[in-house]
Amino acid sequence: MALFGGVGSLWGPVIGAIVLVPLAEGLNARLGDVLPGIQGVVYGIAIIAIILLAPEGVYWRVRDRLAARLPEPAPTPVVGAAILPAPHQSRPRTAGEDLLVLRDVSISFGGLRALDRVDLSVPKGGLYGIIGPNGAGKTTLFNVINGFLAPERGSISFAGESLEGLRPNQVCRRGIGRTFQVVRAFPRMTVLENVTVGAFVGAPDDATARHMAAAALDRVGLGGRVNALASRLTNRELRLMELARALAPQPRLVLLDETLAGLGHDDLDGILGAIRQIRAEGVTVLIIEHTMQAMVQLVDHFDVLDHGRLIASGAPETVVRNSEVIEAYLGKKWADQVAVAAK
Repeated sequence: MALFGGVGSLWGPVIGAIVLVPLAEGLNARLGDVLPGIQGVVYGIAIIAIILLAPEGVYWRVRDRLAARLPEPAPTPVVGAAILPAPHQSRPRTAGEDLLVLRDVSISFGGLRALDRVDLSVPKGGLYGIIGPNGAGKTTLFNVINGFLAPERGSISFAGESLEGLRPNQVCRRGIGRTFQVVRAFPRMTVLENVTVGAFVGAPDDATARHMAAAALDRVGLGGRVNALASRLTNRELRLMELARALAPQPRLVLLDETLAGLGHDDLDGILGAIRQIRAEGVTVLIIEHTMQAMVQLVDHFDVLDHGRLIASGAPETVVRNSEVIEAYLGKKWADQVAVAAK
């Protein structure tokens, strides 16, 4: 009944009961002696019909049809937003001001060495890029930093404080935000509600969480879409919404895992502009990305992973000419040809 009417709403099971129970009982009373088990047949046909015609249920299909005919509600100002603390202000970077420091970090999955004695330092206010071929260990590195995985050896410190043994929510409370390769939105919630979920980690109450979420949406340029359902957003808007969700609790460091994935060329400028603005406000950014053309224009520094090892580190224009990096991406044969061409 819940599947037929729609899961996630009080009215879904009610609609399912109103339609299916009388139908099945009526058929069973009239045809039960002729066709035993007719009730099960009716339920089976109803489930097949819903899967084919309205996978989310009758209630949501009807609601979507009605909503499509109405204009999107105008964004409503969030009362009290002025009480929000100001975003971190950028400060001149000085020597030794490393915000995130990894030393000798290693982790294995069975016989696979995902990270092999990785040393990494990210300074305050920096915009660092992590690159490498598929399977190099980039996402594993993020999972170790924000507590999803515990390293087998090595140490991780953030703002001078060890992150060893902390759960992801505890890491987040210390000022590290994160986005993921695949955006996990709550499709039936508005953009503001989706971002408010991320703000709770840094807010003492619901009202403050909404204010922080509204401010984060303004920062990424989605202030005019606060009342839109997440299910109606474009891929670009979903990426910006997830970025806002990571920024809502006002972190000091943001980990961006392939934020540009799946975006067309015309959509890149808006995302890149939002990332640059975040950095200008003093938030440190560590980003994983495969779109090399955009990355070279965006970041200050590259660290390159291959088979869990850090094989190169430096300015983008230097790293992209590194023979080990070329070989990791293209293979030894192509690396040799590039070297010959360069001569």
